[in-house]
Amino acid sequence: MAKKSTVNRNDMVKRLVKQYAAKRAALKATANDQNLPLEERFAARLKLAELPRNSSKVRIRNRCEITGRPRAFYRKLKMSRIALRDLASAGQIPGMVKSSW
Repeated sequence: MAKKSTVNRNDMVKRLVKQYAAKRAALKATANDQNLPLEERFAARLKLAELPRNSSKVRIRNRCEITGRPRAFYRKLKMSRIALRDLASAGQIPGMVKSSW
């Protein structure tokens, strides 16, 4: 089980990303538009830099929904390999059988 503080921090980052998504997208579009003058694009880059760092989407860490584990994460299932194996062994995932030999 991951520390609650790290899981909560990641949830806060997700909330900030959602909150600033529209503003960040508009500033990025302005900054990358080659038809606008250089000064206006530079001003958009400065405003983009003033936004909170944690409002950037790349700062979100994929974590297991069950345990909070950050590694060995399956995106489709939103869980780690360990949690997946535990659920499969308990017979809670239809069609999945634990293989052992």
